[in-house]
Amino acid sequence: MAQKAIREADGKRMLARLFKEYSGGKFSIEDKYVTVGPDTDMAKLPTQHRWLTKDKLVVKPDQLIKRRGKNKLILVGANWEQAKKWIKEKSKGPITIYGKFDAKGKPTDKGTTGQLTHFIVEPMVPHKESDECYVSIMSTKDGDAILFYHQGGVNVGDVDAKASRMDIAVGKFPTQAEITKKLLGKVPAKRQKHVAAFIDALFKFYADLNFAYLEINPIVVTEKTVMPLDLAAKLDSTGEFESGRKWGDISFPAPFGRNPSKEEAYIEELDSQTGASLKLTVLNPEGRVWTMVAGGGASVIYADTITDLGFMNEMANYGEYSGDPNEDFTYLYAKTILDLMTRKKNPRGKFLLIGGGIANFTDVANTFKGIVKALKEYQNKLQENKVKIYVRRGGPNYQEGLKRMRELGKELGVPIEVFGPETHMTKIVSMALKGGK
Repeated sequence: MAQKAIREADGKRMLARLFKEYSGGKFSIEDKYVTVGPDTDMAKLPTQHRWLTKDKLVVKPDQLIKRRGKNKLILVGANWEQAKKWIKEKSKGPITIYGKFDAKGKPTDKGTTGQLTHFIVEPMVPHKESDECYVSIMSTKDGDAILFYHQGGVNVGDVDAKASRMDIAVGKFPTQAEITKKLLGKVPAKRQKHVAAFIDALFKFYADLNFAYLEINPIVVTEKTVMPLDLAAKLDSTGEFESGRKWGDISFPAPFGRNPSKEEAYIEELDSQTGASLKLTVLNPEGRVWTMVAGGGASVIYADTITDLGFMNEMANYGEYSGDPNEDFTYLYAKTILDLMTRKKNPRGKFLLIGGGIANFTDVANTFKGIVKALKEYQNKLQENKVKIYVRRGGPNYQEGLKRMRELGKELGVPIEVFGPETHMTKIVSMALKGGK
């Protein structure tokens, strides 16, 4: 599963468009959510959304930022002129966002610095603080879990410790009676029925649209209504073929403070052109340990192993190629990594780990063709950078692929150690970094 975070405005627009259907007409959320980005003509917005000049407004950055309230990044009760001025002011230059605060509200971490570029504007919902609750749904290894806490909002604290939890097995849906019994014990009796109905519909919405995470904090609960205020969500990107039409025109932004490099953007563009998966995050361009891993799960395992061996600071990149990419896409992916890897020499040399699990349907020999082509192209630079390559792979046609890799080592004059499924997947990491056998 590839979990990708989405903007709050995109998640709320999906709720506004579809939630009435999933609740059987019980709940209707009005689509009054506007995104303001660098290219937005704010002078034209009031003609497209007349409520902007009639309602009191709430304005927030919409860039996957947590603790916006603690960071004083929420404007409440503004008119449109005040909203425009606030957005302009907050967009002027770099700003630091803090993730942890002490009891007095002072930041306790160094924070993340970046540029605010996207904002969500919506009507203010008058309510009492006592009406704020917390609800979230998340994927787990055994299915999904629903968390609910009757006191939500900016000071919700440690939800895992406070909230009531309900685990849902794969393919199952909770009943409203089960939701009430397991989650709503501290909700006033007069409000339990419609809160249970809301959570029931929210879970159906979450499951059908292939969400991996959906958090609403706060959710305003009164005797007559349930209204989401702040929302954070991640989608399972592998479900796009099934749910993409319902998602609508959404984006998967980078986290605040992290703008993709030219190479990361290039791989993202390649990824959009194929049904396979190509991912790249550059962690440390001067690192000595580079990976070219097949499979999202395997990439996590390799990264964890590199870290466990004490080489976290030397880990240069993180990513994957999977879903049986063709030779051309694999070549372009490998070429990008090799180009990054060989730009700056290190007198101690570098390591390239070409690994993965035992593939189910990916033709190993075929994907290796693209990697072999890229390695040949970078022969001289690999030699100059004293690169040692370790390969481990299994799956369809793996014998042919590994044979080609062994022959390539002799041809290039570059050390290439090759292993099949008889060797543990991450053993090559200790062989490379610790000289383990």
